Amino acid sequence: MHMTCTAPCKCEFCWLCLGSWTDHGRRTGGFYACNRYERAKKDGVYDEEERRREMAKSIIEKYTHYYERWKANDKSMKKAVADLRKMETMHMGKLCDGQGESALQVKFITEAWLQIIECRRVLKWTYAYGYYLPERENTKRQLFEYLQGEAESWLERLHECTEKDLQKYLTAMEPSKEFTEFRVKLSGLTKPTKKYFEDLGQALENDLGEVVLSGACCRTGNAKGSGRNKKTILRGKERGNNLQMRALARKVQG
Repeated sequence: MHMTCTAPCKCEFCWLCLGSWTDHGRRTGGFYACNRYERAKKDGVYDEEERRREMAKSIIEKYTHYYERWKANDKSMKKAVADLRKMETMHMGKLCDGQGESALQVKFITEAWLQIIECRRVLKWTYAYGYYLPERENTKRQLFEYLQGEAESWLERLHECTEKDLQKYLTAMEPSKEFTEFRVKLSGLTKPTKKYFEDLGQALENDLGEVVLSGACCRTGNAKGSGRNKKTILRGKERGNNLQMRALARKVQG
């Protein structure tokens, strides 16, 4: 448990009891134990200190969790930008020649890459939002994690299809019937992914206000009866721009 600070401090101390190392030795348990700490812990001396350590550890772990995911999506976004540039300058012409397609007919590939770049940009900042979302707002956090998870799942499928499934067509010397199926698959992933991220962005712009509105509707309905409850919910829906978000909010709320 012997610790030494870096220069210029070079203070030597015990990591467990935080006492000076000069007061330690065989009588305190040697290098790998600290009898002072164990005795003091039994007496409750270090309860508050342990609580502070656990709190500090929790804060660091939370920051690391969100930062690593922010960084990973930032890296993926930059790689997607590079991949799109490479696609446009090196592969697009060969792909058109190999598949007998015009530049307009393969535009869906460029659109997919642009969507991936935009989604990665949005997704990385959702982790910053999640980091600052108060733990006590449990309902908001549940809705946020649900929306983020759904959007991220669609993005991963789109990114994998664009990055991997496309490869075999870039070196093909003659048209392939499977390329039409690939077009349908990629387009079928691009549009829903865009919609999921639009919904996610709208929800975060409103600070997940759908949760608050849904809760208010439920409380009003319980107080004034089932008939007026339906009218209140309908009015709440009319005030919003995204009915799907409200449905999700009520699902989490319930």
